[in-house]
Amino acid sequence: MMWNGTAYDLTGPEDAPVVALIHGLGLNRQITWDGMLPALSQRYRVLSYDLLGHGESAVPEGEVTLTALSEQLVDLMDHLQIGQAALVGFSLGGMINRRVALDHPERVSALAILNSPHEREPEAQAMYEKAARDSAVGGPEATVDAALKRWFSEGFHAENLDVVARVRQIVVANDPANYAAHRYVLAAGVTELIRPDPPIDAPALVMTCEHDSGSTPAMSWAIAHEMPEAQVEIVAELRHLGLVERPEVFSKAVLKFLEGAV
Repeated sequence: MMWNGTAYDLTGPEDAPVVALIHGLGLNRQITWDGMLPALSQRYRVLSYDLLGHGESAVPEGEVTLTALSEQLVDLMDHLQIGQAALVGFSLGGMINRRVALDHPERVSALAILNSPHEREPEAQAMYEKAARDSAVGGPEATVDAALKRWFSEGFHAENLDVVARVRQIVVANDPANYAAHRYVLAAGVTELIRPDPPIDAPALVMTCEHDSGSTPAMSWAIAHEMPEAQVEIVAELRHLGLVERPEVFSKAVLKFLEGAV
């Protein structure tokens, strides 16, 4: 389905609580959530959608900011007459759902923040922002192969070439300028989310993987320490795209969390 340039799907029982799924940079709703969707949609009304300029959604005309990305979801919820939802966000999506919770707390029943970054050391922050600006030149293809090695465990990368190739194809299909704009939000947007005052008080699950170099366990603990109702789960061994590699691990944790939160 399509509304106002945003491609989306609604699955699951119509009278169940709503869970909205927000994917990460360069990806789309299918590759990110297809492994988890069957389990989630058995119990919940699940809204999944493509970020601006990703997948089947239209490239935005205005500036790409964390607020613009959060308002994309709020506007879609308004259109679908969804008053409140549990927001499950991966990577950049875990920044978008925090921005929604800060700006529209009444629309959020719970947050699952998966493999999402937080405060970096000043030198690292400057490096991430510069790399994001520079990515407009080479486009996603210039960095995707190195990223795939960071995103998947070595064994999975070697033994599941079809999955890796599909992720690569999705990433390189992105418009270079739109990709760079979103990558800059991923790099710089964390500065909007550090030590919020007042803090986000929605029930929250903060989850990442042991070997996620960009969204580290330390970052997950830091996010949780700033939220009075947060719990942390660290998945052993996996890397950034652990939810694609082992979706059942993430489904189990998110469902257990949602059962007690919504």
